[in-house]
Amino acid sequence: MARSTTTVATENGWKYLQQLCKHWAHKLEVELDEENHKATVKFPEATASMQSDAATLTVLIETDDAGKLETYQGVVASHLDRFAFREAPLPFDWKAA
Repeated sequence: MARSTTTVATENGWKYLQQLCKHWAHKLEVELDEENHKATVKFPEATASMQSDAATLTVLIETDDAGKLETYQGVVASHLDRFAFREAPLPFDWKAA
């Protein structure tokens, strides 16, 4: 399993998670945990797990196809940047997990 993670400094992480989940819920399986500020999005070939707190947004992407990891990093980052347009581009620094 290929995994990568990034933590982005933002005070609006929870807002972005909610917008992202609402956007993707039309096409993908989405789980939003409002109490713990967590979300999971299941893509056809990957899963993105996200969590926010008062100062950060953390994203973990997991896929069985290591060749798809970079693609899904780009998909998640570009969509988050779209919702974070006031502070975009967010500084994504993906690392192997």
